[in-house]
Order: sequence, then C-alpha cells, then structure tokens
Amino acid sequence: MSNGQIWIAILVAAGVSLLVRVLPLTLIRRKITNRFLRSFLYYVPYATLAVMTFPAIIDAAGNPVAGIAALAVGGVLAWLRAGLFPVALASCVTVFLTEWLMRIG
Repeated sequence: MSNGQIWIAILVAAGVSLLVRVLPLTLIRRKITNRFLRSFLYYVPYATLAVMTFPAIIDAAGNPVAGIAALAVGGVLAWLRAGLFPVALASCVTVFLTEWLMRIG
C-alpha cells in the first residue's frame, strides 16, 4: 500500500466519522419525543462500552480462563455493591491465583 493510498484511507475514515457525528446534529433540531428512540439513544453508550471492554477483559490476562474467572468475581462483587477498589483488587487476585493454579496443575 502506497503512502497516497494510506492518506486516502485515513481521510475517508475521518470523513465518515465526522459525518456520523455531525449529521444528526444538523438534521435533528427539535427535541426527540419518541420514547423508544430516546431509550435506545440513552443505552447506546453503555452497550458500546460493554462491546468494547468485554473482549479486552477476557484477553487481558493472556489466558481466557483467568479473564472469565476475574470477570465473574468482579461481577459478583459489583452486584453486591462493593467499591471500585475492592472489585479491581479481587479481580487482579483472581487472575493471579487462576494462572498460578493452572501452572501447577
């Protein structure tokens, strides 16, 4: 791929990204009253965050089993309303112990 093709690809990607962000602002000037559309737009950031972080959580440890175990422990502690630091610490310890146990066995 030549430098010119790379720059064209970058410019096209930037243009499409800008269009997706600017078009709704320019085309929709009044308040959205449709309840379904409002609730859909409300949950889009959460769904996007989940879709982006879930694969990273599983792959971060280098071992999918350790990542899934840490996700389960973190999910349970978060469900029980533990704070951010205890959840993160417990998840890290879970990854460490899971990888250690898998290395032994």
